[in-house]
Amino acid sequence: MKSLSKLWPNLWDGPPGPGPEGTPRPWPPAPGPWPRRAQRAPTVGFYSPLPPARTGVADYAAALLTGLRHYGRVEVSPRRSDVPLYHLGNNSLHAPIYRRALEHPGVVVLHDAVLNHFLLGQLDERSYVDEFVYNYGEWNRGLAHDLWRGRAASGADGRYFAHPMLRRVAESARAVVVHNPAAARAVAQHAPAARVVDIPHLFAMPQLPGDAEVLRYRQRLGVEPAAFLFGVFGYLRESKRLAAVLEAFRKVHRELPRAGLLVAGPFVSTDLERAVAPLLSGPGVVRLPYLADREFWLAAAAVDACINLRYPSTGETSGISIRLMGIGKPVMMTDALECSRFPEDACLRIQPGAAERDSLRQHMILVTSMTEVARAVGQRGAGHIRAYHRVEEVSKQYWELLCGLCT
Repeated sequence: MKSLSKLWPNLWDGPPGPGPEGTPRPWPPAPGPWPRRAQRAPTVGFYSPLPPARTGVADYAAALLTGLRHYGRVEVSPRRSDVPLYHLGNNSLHAPIYRRALEHPGVVVLHDAVLNHFLLGQLDERSYVDEFVYNYGEWNRGLAHDLWRGRAASGADGRYFAHPMLRRVAESARAVVVHNPAAARAVAQHAPAARVVDIPHLFAMPQLPGDAEVLRYRQRLGVEPAAFLFGVFGYLRESKRLAAVLEAFRKVHRELPRAGLLVAGPFVSTDLERAVAPLLSGPGVVRLPYLADREFWLAAAAVDACINLRYPSTGETSGISIRLMGIGKPVMMTDALECSRFPEDACLRIQPGAAERDSLRQHMILVTSMTEVARAVGQRGAGHIRAYHRVEEVSKQYWELLCGLCT
């Protein structure tokens, strides 16, 4: 196992202490066209997984990289740069990026505002406990040992999500970019002095398939033309609430047999895969593995609504929600602070906790029975995404931040 000193050399271990909640700045108005490059622009170092890595961060980073290069020089993983931009998430692919962000501080983009699960995979028990104590104080050492011993259940146990372990990287960063108020609050609680910049998650409009191709794709899936098809996309873990989705769909399908459910993506948890296997083989359910980019957009165009729940959440703004909303699909999402900036009528909010399954079933019946409601929600969602999340405007906000750190 790796030691703490190898991961984070020459770091000061100061006293822990939570801070106040952060208050993110409001988002700017709708964007304009690409500006011209600045004559004396900095060289930006860009550190992130990129395609063909099978992660949402890689897809995001590829779009942002293209956008930033409209403004100036951006190099991928250089040895030196005027200002580095680090993309961090829970995937182990981010381990070398995390280490470099600590050794050579720059701008950190928190795609996940909970790094507890990431650190569980990178540290041994002693190092994990020490890092937990650094974040939450010596009085929580016993809790840290308990969390380490129970780490097999970390995907569903809310205690891991309630302890994001952000302090070290947030304190060392020159600025921390987040995509929603929940993530901003988490950073401020761990590092009160950190500069937190709230920039919307980006949307790059794809080249969508034509209607005839979409119809043929639905036929290949065994979906009738008149069926109302729900879709669940991405890595399947406990927090995506797949068991609740499948249970709700089973009841909906009994009432409305024309409803269908596409579940596309690999399982992260073998225990979850075994647990939901009987429901996945139920009537109306179509199962697909990981979808490469082109087929993802074909499947996204083929569904009539997306179900994209997150509970507990890692403070992320879901790229899947942004993508599906951007192309006009109504998205059902967990009602939480992470999605609080979406207008009330631009998405379908599902109550978490005990009310989740009933809330989900009722919304599924609503959009299946009243397709005009689904279309209206999708259109309003697309309008919001295209107004505030366009890659051109998001890239501009990043570039202004990066240039400001070089003056």
